[in-house]
Amino acid sequence: VAGENFDQSPLRRTFKSKVLAHYPQNIEWNPFDQDAVNMLCMPKGLSFRTQADNRDPQLHSFIITREDGSRTYGFVLTFYEEVTSKQICTAMQTLYQMHNAEQYSSVCASSSCSMDSLASSIDEGDATSLAKLQRYNSYDISRDTLYVSKCICLITPLPFMQACKKFLIQLYKAVTSQQPPPLPLESYIHNILYEVPLPPPGRSLKFYGVYEPIVCQRPGPNELPLSDYPLREVFELLGLENLVQVFTCVLLEMQILLYSQ
Repeated sequence: VAGENFDQSPLRRTFKSKVLAHYPQNIEWNPFDQDAVNMLCMPKGLSFRTQADNRDPQLHSFIITREDGSRTYGFVLTFYEEVTSKQICTAMQTLYQMHNAEQYSSVCASSSCSMDSLASSIDEGDATSLAKLQRYNSYDISRDTLYVSKCICLITPLPFMQACKKFLIQLYKAVTSQQPPPLPLESYIHNILYEVPLPPPGRSLKFYGVYEPIVCQRPGPNELPLSDYPLREVFELLGLENLVQVFTCVLLEMQILLYSQ
């Protein structure tokens, strides 16, 4: 378990994640920092869901800034896949049995009753709340399907957010599709790593993803730096008043800290 979150129900806890594979193994000008990438890809850790939970894929990005000021950009697609290990499913059910037993004891303690007379002394209100707890806060290995979070990430020298987003979504569809794509998945990964060059300054580049072509554009030397992040999302997240206040703080050269879950 990642962090001290034992009070949460097992499906609301986060667990320690790790990098399963990365390609290429190493690049001289950009050495792979496994701990940093792992933390930034899954900042909350590994999480589990059931068929009753929302499992829509989520996209986010991150920046790694090194001591010399150079930056590397990461784009991450997080999705959920079915847990096929019976050992993990059994462990999840055991965690729920332990958690519900602790909650049962808490209900008992709040009713000032002993374990010996638990059934007879819980009042109607506590019994109702306990029934709801066991109904909605449970995992049954014979009834529920368990899913675990997984992510695929592209690390790039420039922030081509839209191009990376489109490629990751297409790759995800290929991974989850019942009908395999025209070529093996390794072919598409090899293509974007070794055969798709960075577009020259002031030029556009069109390359093929898994299913559809993808276009990325790089500003010229006299243009504003590449900023491929949608401005609309900033307004949606912060709101107009907050954004004006942040912009005012930037103009006044004040220190700004954005805090988020």
